[in-house]
Amino acid sequence: MDYGYIDLLFLCFWVEMKFQVIEVMFGKSTPKQMIPKVTLLAVVAILLFTVTPLSYPLFRHSSSRKQSKQPFDDLNESASLPSTSTKKCDIFSGEWVPNPKAPYYTNKTCWAIHEHQNCIKYGRPDSDYIKWKWKPNGCHLPVFNPFQFLEILRGKSMAFVGDSVGRNQMQSMICLLSRVEWPIDVSYKRDDYFMRWKYPSYNFTMASFWTTHLVRSKEADAKGPGPTGLCNLYLDEPDEKWITQIEEFDYVILNGGHWFTRSMVFYEKQKIVGCHYCLLENVPDLTMYYGYRKAFRTAFRAINRLENFKGTVFLRTFAPSHFENGLWNQGGNCIRTKPFRSNETQLEGLNLEFYMIQLEEFKIAEKEGRKKGLKYRLFDITQASLLRPDGHPSKYGHWPNENVTLYNDCVHWCLPGPIDTWSDFLLGMLKMEGVRSAEERLHLHSN
Repeated sequence: MDYGYIDLLFLCFWVEMKFQVIEVMFGKSTPKQMIPKVTLLAVVAILLFTVTPLSYPLFRHSSSRKQSKQPFDDLNESASLPSTSTKKCDIFSGEWVPNPKAPYYTNKTCWAIHEHQNCIKYGRPDSDYIKWKWKPNGCHLPVFNPFQFLEILRGKSMAFVGDSVGRNQMQSMICLLSRVEWPIDVSYKRDDYFMRWKYPSYNFTMASFWTTHLVRSKEADAKGPGPTGLCNLYLDEPDEKWITQIEEFDYVILNGGHWFTRSMVFYEKQKIVGCHYCLLENVPDLTMYYGYRKAFRTAFRAINRLENFKGTVFLRTFAPSHFENGLWNQGGNCIRTKPFRSNETQLEGLNLEFYMIQLEEFKIAEKEGRKKGLKYRLFDITQASLLRPDGHPSKYGHWPNENVTLYNDCVHWCLPGPIDTWSDFLLGMLKMEGVRSAEERLHLHSN
């Protein structure tokens, strides 16, 4: 078998797809300065036989980081750019419907899956939870197309800012994109909480900045009063670990939530103003919602004050947990194996409060950001995620006989799993970004 010849055919096919993309963007009458198709094919052929064949990048654990061999057949229009249809539709309102073609990667084809979300590896017996997709009411949301995503983000950068659920989302995206290309680790230092990945063929960089509360925080007492200790939150000071890093990024995806249920002491102007379940004398309990609102307000204000930031901010809304029959530290678990229908559950309690606070602070930030030409987008995964109690690792994040002190995990999401659909949402929003931006400019000028 002549693998060089096969590689040549594949490269020629790839070039042909690129010309299709160009034709979609510019029409079949492309500018004169573009390189003729025949010339480009010849150059590709010469490079193939004169340069050492390219291999995929080596990673920290090279033995498990091989390119996925899954076929591309189930992705329609794999090389085309997004439709320019301007049909209005709320993609975040809908139902989960069966998708027998899923999943689009497995725990054996993707090295980016965190151990605690590797549900298949650790013995989860059912698999129906990976065979669903989101169907908006009244329109169609395509399954994530990695070719389109990377083409749209060619030469751009994206940062995930928030807690481990945000990192969970980025790992899902790496797995979905692996059908096209593996990224190179370009992190400034070895730190799993602050990672940077680059997709060389597209000059696209993706980074994660881990921050528990978005604002500066510090552990005050590891032993109490709650089971996770006591944390000091400086509600008027953004966490420098991320705010000093994001000016260079084209897109910032902000998230936060679950850490705010823990015991906290609130500081403003370096003085204690209250707390959430701190049990300290003469310190009023302002509840977790006070801290949550102030933290998002501070984060948004800090972004709006950045001198050189010109990017788009996505607020990825709160992802509900699904503990049943007890709290997370009191035997609560998530053992359901099917999604809810939208009429079988509703947003309430903590989930509703966190969600509404986010919406209110987002609207304030969007109004202020517009004055500086900044764009804010609501990345609303809350309702879709609420309907997926079946998508969490539960006890399948470690071996049964391991001596670990982990609780049932009903916060993070199995990979593959429902969190992959968040990329469906994100790509859908990016496709409409040009239309949204044009509408906003028109609105701005009309005022």
